[in-house]
Amino acid sequence: MNARQRIGLRQVRALKHDEIVWDSSVSGFGARRQKGEAISYVLFYRTAEGRQRWFTIGKHGAPWTPESARVEAKRLLGEVARKIDPAAEKRATRNARTLAELCDLYLEEVGSGRLLTRRGTRKKSSTLAIDVGRIARHIKPLLGQHSVASVTRRDVEAFMHDVARGKTARKAKTKARGLARVTGGQGAANRAVGLLGAIFSYAVHQGIRPDNPVHGLVRPADGKRDRRLTDVEYASLGTALQKAFDANIWPSAISLVRFLALTGWRSSEALALRRQDIDLARRTAFLGETKSGRSMRPLSGAACEVLRDLPLSDDLVFPATRGGVIMSGFKKHWKRIAQLGGLPPDITPHVLRHSFVSLAADLGYSEPIIAALVGYKGRSTTSRYLHSADTVLLAAADVTADRTAQLMAAA
Repeated sequence: MNARQRIGLRQVRALKHDEIVWDSSVSGFGARRQKGEAISYVLFYRTAEGRQRWFTIGKHGAPWTPESARVEAKRLLGEVARKIDPAAEKRATRNARTLAELCDLYLEEVGSGRLLTRRGTRKKSSTLAIDVGRIARHIKPLLGQHSVASVTRRDVEAFMHDVARGKTARKAKTKARGLARVTGGQGAANRAVGLLGAIFSYAVHQGIRPDNPVHGLVRPADGKRDRRLTDVEYASLGTALQKAFDANIWPSAISLVRFLALTGWRSSEALALRRQDIDLARRTAFLGETKSGRSMRPLSGAACEVLRDLPLSDDLVFPATRGGVIMSGFKKHWKRIAQLGGLPPDITPHVLRHSFVSLAADLGYSEPIIAALVGYKGRSTTSRYLHSADTVLLAAADVTADRTAQLMAAA
């Protein structure tokens, strides 16, 4: 019985073993009897990628009749038209019995690029690596064995407090000789809860559960203050950079610290910077992948001098000692430089960024100007399409960098 006809009770009851009938009104909708007596309603369709899929709507009998199954088939085809794969969602629902399994599905979707960020882009590999660590060190140990459907807001709140109190604190092996110190704290708890919220949002989208238990949860401030360098600490940093060459610290790392202080860039942006991204004649740099998307940055004259003094032996502007790869040991170099200047341990490369922003604000520059200098989110999208920085941005970069250099030279 392979001819298309509108499926009704007569057609269903007439089905023989290993026989299928296709509906004439809804493409891909059918009823089939396999080896036993049970008859199932099915849907055959192709995904947006062209893959063939079989979806079993359900067995004939309450609640499924030819008409109710036909209505469900139409609904499923509507999802397919919106590039949703019902069979994949059903499989995800079946496989994600525990939160640990849901986390694995989430990471698989993000890693493959099928699950995008709010900006419609893939997550950076470095961000995904951080997500993997938070899941392995916080989420799975405390909530992994819970069923996805059973997790409540109270469970999430208890999870947040446990991470904040250091319940997951330990030393974790990361490489052959590497150790990660998992310390917990309110900041770690807030970020872990944020990731948990994204995972449950994925579960809601996939139909695994109807609600997100993280929504509405109040997360306390992590207690960190906005740290910036004092004038004395700026002078100490300048002294440290002078001593660093005699201390045999990798010259590329020394130049990188100076560049970060003069630009307010994120260290990850500068570490990934390549010579092809720089136009010294126009004093601009183009960054293709940052936390705030594609970005054009004006370069101060002082920052350009740092770049001109670097050797031209590598495509990366600030290469590692072995060349050709990103400097993974920058944090160690930074600690040595900071110790040379007697800087306190709470001063990190990110403090250089906040100090640059604070200094620009002290000098009277507006938030849009500062956002354009350092690539903050929320900056004007028109700046993405500029091929050179305008005179206002270049002047702001020069004045802020020159003031930074004066403070570092005050020792």
